Amino acid sequence: MAHSETDTGHDPDPDPYLEYRRTLFATAYRMLGSVADAEDVLQDTWLSWHSADRSAVRDPRAYLVRTVTNHSLNRLTSARARRERYVGPWLPEPLLTSPDVQEEAELADSVSTAMLVVLETLTPVERAVFVLREVFGYAHAEIAGFLDRSEPTVRQIARRARDHVRSRRARYDTDPERRATVTARFIEACAGGDLNAVLELLAPDVTCWSDGGGKVSAARRPLHGADHVGRFVLGVLRKPRMEGVAVQLVPVNGELGILLTLGGEPVGAVTYDLVDDRIENLRLQVNPDKLRGLRR
Repeated sequence: MAHSETDTGHDPDPDPYLEYRRTLFATAYRMLGSVADAEDVLQDTWLSWHSADRSAVRDPRAYLVRTVTNHSLNRLTSARARRERYVGPWLPEPLLTSPDVQEEAELADSVSTAMLVVLETLTPVERAVFVLREVFGYAHAEIAGFLDRSEPTVRQIARRARDHVRSRRARYDTDPERRATVTARFIEACAGGDLNAVLELLAPDVTCWSDGGGKVSAARRPLHGADHVGRFVLGVLRKPRMEGVAVQLVPVNGELGILLTLGGEPVGAVTYDLVDDRIENLRLQVNPDKLRGLRR
């Protein structure tokens, strides 16, 4: 993964922040959909932790999760305002994940690009409750303590958030072998500039989002329909700036995706949803400010 757990095996008295850093990052990333913002939240959490009266902290893990949750809520509120001014479609920052995440279906689903897009439709508090409850399994009473809300209120928010996600989160094929086959065929068809081969792999009602953030050329609106999307993808690949770009199959956000690199540096990522061996939702992340999670 882009973030690895710190080895504290030789420290007889490890710093709880380092011990739980991986969990804290996972919480912040799922709440924010941004590697950069999640890392900033971790820095704020580290400062809060090291300025706290440790003798008064009975449960360091709960204290740290509460801190990272509240810092994430503060940042999410300001991020919403920034996204209203965002140029073109907004997509989450992609994150390289280790192969073992793909094998944990529930964990992979919670970090998938499709899920992060759905989580964007929740209010900040709903998102916090959903992540803490559905992903990390905290009890309603614990979450109530983290958010300074009553337990009945948290239960109501959790139910509302869960119903909201279920109504918007369609079920897609998750078989790794099927996904690997379709991804390889898609890369081959695109590399050959074969429109017909590309169209065979796209669902008739496919939608494509490309996030350039106004920093690089990208479609300012979602594209709909196989022919429109297929021609757009092949058009992008024919641009001079794509010359010399290397294409790799890598686990992105818990699912096999496509990493584009130039001179060893990431320049884009492609994720998608698979339905009946066809690509239904295609997402192209090419905003250079949102590629740090793709560096190995």
